[in-house]
Amino acid sequence: MANTPQPDTDDEVPLEPPQWLWNRPTGEPRASLILAHGAGAPMDSSFMSGMAARLAERGIAVLRFEFAYMAARRVDGRKRPPNPQAQLLAQWREVYAQVRQQAAGRLAIGGKSMGGRMASLLADELGADALICLGYPFHAVGKTDKPRVAHLAALQTPTLIVQGERDAMGDRPTVAQYALSAAIELCWLAAADHDLKPLKASGITHDQHLDRAADAVASFLIPS
Repeated sequence: MANTPQPDTDDEVPLEPPQWLWNRPTGEPRASLILAHGAGAPMDSSFMSGMAARLAERGIAVLRFEFAYMAARRVDGRKRPPNPQAQLLAQWREVYAQVRQQAAGRLAIGGKSMGGRMASLLADELGADALICLGYPFHAVGKTDKPRVAHLAALQTPTLIVQGERDAMGDRPTVAQYALSAAIELCWLAAADHDLKPLKASGITHDQHLDRAADAVASFLIPS
């Protein structure tokens, strides 16, 4: 992988240092969102780029960043496990502090899978205006007996979780058993997996689900 991520649309602007990607809407943004990647894919994966572009089309400025372990992969190509949680949270705090200084108006935080889970641990502390989780990892694959939801019961930040109904890290029947805060709104996507990709037999395309996810996020972040 190249050292510097290349923009995949004309609207993406890489900034250094640190290496960030902004997707900005035409005109003044109606809200801003810091979007962190999941454990195994970088900030410029097709999922992250596609969601950022869709949200920018809907009036939301999106900032993507990479955790240190993923940024290191760009340098030498070696796959690494995520940094310890304390380091991931520290980096989230640093990024939020920098973006908060330059983003006017509402500023939300969130991410894909692990990126969203780390954001959920800090949302109340940071005073974020909203939290957006795309495919929340309610538990590790095959480990429904070890849920990652204790902090979600008391969460106060307005939260939207967009979840596939057959997500192996939190399907609809499993999540229904959790005691979640009233601040959390769930948007379920039919027959979708952890990447919000539906079964072919459903007759729904991945693009349609991503469009629906973007619509849900925009409706949640932008007052009508």
